[in-house]
Amino acid sequence: RYGEVNEAVKKRLEHELSVIDEMGFTDYFLIVQDFVNYAKTHNIPVGPGRGSGAGSLCAYCVGITDVDPIKYDLLFERFLNPERVTMPDFDIDFGHTKRQDVIQYVINKYGLDHVAQIVTFGTLAAHAAIRDVGRVLGLSYAKVDSIAALIPNELNITLADAVERSKELRDLIESDRSVKRLVEFALKIEGMPRHPSRHAAAVVITRKRVFDYVPLALNDDAVVTQYTMGEIEQLGLLKMDFLGLRNLTTIDDAVKLIQISEPDFDISNVPLNDKKTFKMFCEGRTEGVFQFENKGLRNILTQLQPYRIEDLIAMTSLYRPGPMDSIPKYIEGRKNPDSIQYATELLRPILEVTNGCIVYQEQVMRIFRDIAGYSLGRADIVRRAMAKKKHDVMQSERNAFIYGDSECEGAVKRGVPEKVAGEIFDEMSSFASYAFNKSHAAAYAHVAYYTAYLKCHYKKEYFAALLSNVLDSSAKVSKYIDECKAEAVKVLPPDINRSGSAFTIDGSCIRFGLLAVKNLGYNLIELVISERQSGGEFKGLYDFCKRMYGKDFNSRALDSLIRCGAFDSINSNRKQLVMAVESIYNAVADEKRRLSDGQVGFFDTAFEEAKLSDSDFITDCEDYSDDEKLDMEVEYTGFYISGHSFDKYKADFKANSCIYVSDVLERTDEFKNKPVSLLIRVSGVKKRTVKSGATMAVVNCSDESGSITVVVFPQLLAKCENLLNKSAVLVIKGKISQYSEGKTEIVAETILQPTKRSEDASENKKRSGLHVRVKSKTSPKFDRLVNIISGFKGDVPVYVYFNDNNKRVVAPKNLWIQPNQALVTELEGIFGKENVKLIK
Repeated sequence: RYGEVNEAVKKRLEHELSVIDEMGFTDYFLIVQDFVNYAKTHNIPVGPGRGSGAGSLCAYCVGITDVDPIKYDLLFERFLNPERVTMPDFDIDFGHTKRQDVIQYVINKYGLDHVAQIVTFGTLAAHAAIRDVGRVLGLSYAKVDSIAALIPNELNITLADAVERSKELRDLIESDRSVKRLVEFALKIEGMPRHPSRHAAAVVITRKRVFDYVPLALNDDAVVTQYTMGEIEQLGLLKMDFLGLRNLTTIDDAVKLIQISEPDFDISNVPLNDKKTFKMFCEGRTEGVFQFENKGLRNILTQLQPYRIEDLIAMTSLYRPGPMDSIPKYIEGRKNPDSIQYATELLRPILEVTNGCIVYQEQVMRIFRDIAGYSLGRADIVRRAMAKKKHDVMQSERNAFIYGDSECEGAVKRGVPEKVAGEIFDEMSSFASYAFNKSHAAAYAHVAYYTAYLKCHYKKEYFAALLSNVLDSSAKVSKYIDECKAEAVKVLPPDINRSGSAFTIDGSCIRFGLLAVKNLGYNLIELVISERQSGGEFKGLYDFCKRMYGKDFNSRALDSLIRCGAFDSINSNRKQLVMAVESIYNAVADEKRRLSDGQVGFFDTAFEEAKLSDSDFITDCEDYSDDEKLDMEVEYTGFYISGHSFDKYKADFKANSCIYVSDVLERTDEFKNKPVSLLIRVSGVKKRTVKSGATMAVVNCSDESGSITVVVFPQLLAKCENLLNKSAVLVIKGKISQYSEGKTEIVAETILQPTKRSEDASENKKRSGLHVRVKSKTSPKFDRLVNIISGFKGDVPVYVYFNDNNKRVVAPKNLWIQPNQALVTELEGIFGKENVKLIK
């Protein structure tokens, strides 16, 4: 790790090894090193470190962590303190898709009866208690929802706090006996275990069989302890945390895509001072960058202008409630170093790296050691006492810090004025509960830097990997597709002949993965790709069905592929293919059946030689409208792929101060208890009868950033039921409602129909004549348009709009028309009413 080892490194390592040995944790380090090494040698991404373990030089040297603790001034005593004997705790991050492989390795190595995952219990929080009791008491959905909405969406909020803070809730309890009864019952069950489950990461490894120490149970076919993590630790058993970090998988996937063209690329060898990468940080272009996506943090980056890893470590530590107040001081110290003032010069080497601010727990420990002569072990104990506001400990330690005691010299004896020493201690006391663990921040800042470097230098590869790893969140996929556009990276729709299972690189673009298509499982997609690789590209729908027949491919999956546009490169008329599916599928089935039964005669041979194709089954018909295609794309992938219909409503979006669905889903806390406005497209409406007999509606909606559910209660529904039609674009104003399970909805308060504003509309007002929208100049329908209008010659101009290049052309004068309703009706039948308009 170090090449030539200097005396300071050697002394630090010898100290750590002696402490580990004396405390009896040698086996612990070796067990962790073993499974980390297994992961690294079996293509399983491992994080550079997590938590205080990154402060161990020994862990760094044996490969458990990958951040140099000497370089970043990280402290071993923050991890393992000989003066406070507790179990060490290495939390290890693995790529989230392969975390279970490491757990399985540990099970195989130590034995199934020596390894178990640890149980955890979901408890009834305030919202869940209200909703669960409400269901038991038979109260209406609308009533329970309105009561739950009065409880703030805050972490760890209790019912008692909610009642105290909400006058509206108190008034409701006093005036409505059923609500009083509901809250009384909910208060009694709040905090009780609701259901058992497996802890997301915790695993116990025992010397004897696990059941010699703790009772066991089965949970989702996995063996789990019946004791929780706290009880396991109290018993002195060895607990390991095998954590899954999605960003590690993203980095690993991106690196593999890069290595297709650059085989020697190694993310661990990239320079940590790359100017282009830090320029991107300085510009706040950190969408998709681990830990730096928050809008507020992006604004701070533009003020700070970071240029080193230390700045990233500091920002991840400071951008939290409490420490956030120090950010202006940190930025000012960066821009104007002369403004930094130290209470004593002894603080300069400790706080210089953070521009005079106390940011890290390690800095608090160093102040105790360097200013007052504490051992780092005792310094960590006092730091913990400060963080927990143990006033009796803090008072006695204040005297020791200033004047010294039998174990430490004290600040005054080291030349620090008494008043100054007291001020330093008081400042640490007020900040200790906010100070961050630098070991953790340093490790995660490296992960953040790696993601930023990839985004900066390998945009296509990074975004393809990023999109593939957030496929379970339509809001994030939509957000990152928008970021691709902002970074000039084109995202192409799914294609049966070009797409892989995940997002892939297609030339200079990113190609949608087939895993994004509903009703297609991973195994089915792999069969499609395998057949394509062995037999060449699919020539048409018939060819596809014939080659995939008997491979568990069903008509439902085929319908999804057609409707989302995966066959557009073969035939862009989706309606033709949808109508032909059944006859093609039946023909292939009949042919395969006759061949398998041996019923092949002269005519069957001729049938085979005829080499059927799509043209034998497809009939001429008008394709779906653009809006219908958008609806299908959202229904079958969750995303708008070929475009979206909101451009024409941008003025309404601004006029109503609308936000995107993705903002609601990702920044719920920011918008809690505030009215929000959305410009959405309706994809489905379900009506329910409430206890009173009235009707409410649950509306599935989406915009280009994601999908959400809107609840419309009876009183509002009675006013706007006529607006809630499929494909309708509406402005919905309401408040966020969040279930205990994490599901976010909007409770509508107002529903408006936007005023359609489009470039076409403004153009049409200026130009009288016949306006027709056509897919392209090469479309067969364009030829039909020319043939039809040539029979109605006159002096009224004809304007043709082409979808493929978004251009408008004026027909030559010999194709101008004499207005006639029969002409308009005929064209509407071919192109759809929405694509034909006669303006007089």
